Amino acid sequence: MAGLALDGSNPDVSLLYDINGLAKDAPHWFDRVMEFVGEYGIIIGLVLVLLGAWWSVRKRSQDAPSAVAGLIWAPLAAGFALLANIPIREFVERPRPFKDHQGLDVLVAGKTDFSFVSDHATLTMAIAVGVFMASRTYGAAAIGLALLEGFCRVYMGVHYPTDVIGGFALGTAVALLLAPLAMMLLTPLTTAIAGSRAGWLVRAGTAPAAGEAAEDDMPEFPGSRSSGGSERRNKDLAA
Repeated sequence: MAGLALDGSNPDVSLLYDINGLAKDAPHWFDRVMEFVGEYGIIIGLVLVLLGAWWSVRKRSQDAPSAVAGLIWAPLAAGFALLANIPIREFVERPRPFKDHQGLDVLVAGKTDFSFVSDHATLTMAIAVGVFMASRTYGAAAIGLALLEGFCRVYMGVHYPTDVIGGFALGTAVALLLAPLAMMLLTPLTTAIAGSRAGWLVRAGTAPAAGEAAEDDMPEFPGSRSSGGSERRNKDLAA
């Protein structure tokens, strides 16, 4: 508790001790569960959410190619965000919290690299934001998993809360800022696949019933409703 008093003036360190302190009071088996969840479990969960979103957006009648392109972008965004984090970590050079603060319950040994920003937080939030742009329902679940990942990293004693917040910000920024360029490149690819023998990867065989609206659908693109209007205008001209 002496460490808590000494570090009480720093909210980042105080919150670190508060969250990591939960590990001290938890059963050993629960710490092992949190260790697996924080290292691998949430990433596996995001893969499952991504697959579920892909299976769902394929059923859209209008924007399935662009939605699938968005889901392809999600893991690519995570990769770009992790690459962007390499120079950030080397520039900041923030040691892991257990190297500067005593009394932490460190659940994962062998972490010798720098702490800011968290790779796990960066990766999970980049994927979550990418999924959210394609499907709000699955994206909300993915964001929930990303937030849980951030909690786990502090609980495990391997990151400060600000490491996690920085990772969330980096993952979100990369996913959003590069999305227009990514979609411009990926949507023609998925559109071409939709018209090929592998079209089932992009568009399901059955389209939604007429008038059926899914709450998690992407906003309709400009001009998507123009075909009916143009047909009517052509008929009027012919008359």
